[in-house]
Amino acid sequence: MAGPTTAERGERQKLESGSPRLRRLRRLRMLIILLVAVVLVTAAALWLLYGSPWLRAEKVSVSGVRVLTDQQVRDAADVAVGSPLISIDTDAIEARLRRKLPRIDSVDVVRSWPHGIGLKVAERTPVLILKNTGNGGKYIEVDAKGVRFATVSAAPRGVPALELAVSKPAVLRRFPVDRLVREAVGVAGDIPAAVRRDTRIVKVRSYDSISLELSDGRSVEWGSGEKGRAKARTLTALMKAAPGARHFDVSAPIAPASSGS
Repeated sequence: MAGPTTAERGERQKLESGSPRLRRLRRLRMLIILLVAVVLVTAAALWLLYGSPWLRAEKVSVSGVRVLTDQQVRDAADVAVGSPLISIDTDAIEARLRRKLPRIDSVDVVRSWPHGIGLKVAERTPVLILKNTGNGGKYIEVDAKGVRFATVSAAPRGVPALELAVSKPAVLRRFPVDRLVREAVGVAGDIPAAVRRDTRIVKVRSYDSISLELSDGRSVEWGSGEKGRAKARTLTALMKAAPGARHFDVSAPIAPASSGS
C-alpha cells in the first residue's frame, strides 16, 4: 500500500499546526455559552424570588406560646404579608417581638417555603413575683435572669413572692435593688424542689440575709446566695433529720441548725 503523498503530508501538517487555535476558539465559545447560561439562570432565579407571585409570604404560624396568644404574637411581629418571602427581614421581626412583648425570652423567625413565616417562641417563666404597690396591688413577674417582664393582676400559682425588707439605707447604697433581686432569684433557683412547692415568700433583708417562709409556718434562714447547691443539700438532709422542727438555718451549710417543734 502506497504511503501518503507529499501533498497529503503537507495538508495534515497544516491542520495539526492550526489545532491549538481551533481549540482556543472552541474553549472561548464554550465559555461564552456558559456565561450566557449563568446570566439567564440568575435572572430567572431573581425573578422567581422577588418578582413572581409564587414565593410570597401568605401565612404566619406561631408555636411555643403558653400565656401569650397566637394573635398577640402575630400582631407584634407585623409581618409584611404579600411581600416576597426572601425579602422578609427576620432580624427586624425578632427585634420587634422582643420590644413589644417582654414576656418573650427568645424567638426564632424562620422562612417556611414557599409561603410561610414561622415564629417559634419561648416565653419567660416567673420564678418570683414582686408586689407592685404603685399599681393597684398587681404583681410583677421576675424570671430566672432577674428580668421583671410582666405585670399581672393575680399571682401565678406556685410562684413565691419576693419581699424586700431592707431597713438600712446603707444596704441599698452598697447593694442596689436590682442586685438584691438577682440574689433572691438565685436563691429561688437553688431551693430543693420539695421545699420550693411550699415556699410562700423569699424575704431579702440584705445581701447576706435571705430567708424563706413556707406555707405551713416553717421558715428557713438561707443567708447569702453563695453556696446555693450545698445549702440545698444540707436543707434536705436537715428536714429529714428533724421533721418536727419549725426553723432551719443553713446560712453556714457546714454547721446547720434547726429549732422549734
